[in-house]
Amino acid sequence: MPASPHRESRAVVWARVWFAFVALVIVVSIGIQVALLFTGGADANSGASGVGVDVGVGVFRLFLYFTMDSNVVVMLVCLGLISDPLRTGFWWESLRLNAVLAITVTGVVYNTILAPGINLGGWAQATTVGLHVVSPLAFVGGWLVFGPRRRLPLATVPAAFVLPLLWIGFTFVHGGLTGWYPYPFLDVTVLGFVPALVNAAVILIASAGLGLIYRIVGATRPGLLPQGSETATLPGRAAGP
Repeated sequence: MPASPHRESRAVVWARVWFAFVALVIVVSIGIQVALLFTGGADANSGASGVGVDVGVGVFRLFLYFTMDSNVVVMLVCLGLISDPLRTGFWWESLRLNAVLAITVTGVVYNTILAPGINLGGWAQATTVGLHVVSPLAFVGGWLVFGPRRRLPLATVPAAFVLPLLWIGFTFVHGGLTGWYPYPFLDVTVLGFVPALVNAAVILIASAGLGLIYRIVGATRPGLLPQGSETATLPGRAAGP
């Protein structure tokens, strides 16, 4: 049974409020982290002090962390959802799936692998909670609660990996040139190239499995927002009956 216009409009309003909250958390958290870099504070991604590191280099390296990049993508998707929570289209759905997958990986990898070895306090701790806990839980939770989730073409799963693959490629090239890697499990100077590449591949394979799960959830569990078009079609292909 279709949702009533009143329910639909209320769901749209709450969706906009929810994703505005997520975007605000990300903007504030990144703003605090950048301020910490300018004042010699700790990096919330690694716990390292910014003392002795050129500010420009520190800011550049900050945005080489997958945490930062995934949160920026989530913020951009949130802005799109604030503008139009019901928007659709193949590339939009691929970008949104990328955001859901990337921020899930950010939350899981940081809190299970990296966090036990990082000691933070003060504003750095507040930043890491915003970027590694609140943002992942709130964004994925918003996707689960509000939707809209349509039957996505299988091609949206590999399309959602365009940005992560570019990030991995750039990370290895940049690390090969500078000797600096954002994460210890990708550090070729310590692990060697093959083990680091295997670690990246394991995360990608696990993420692909998660993408298929999210695709199934999208097709079987409607959210509060009206679904609109049943299927997000491939570019240049008309929607089926």
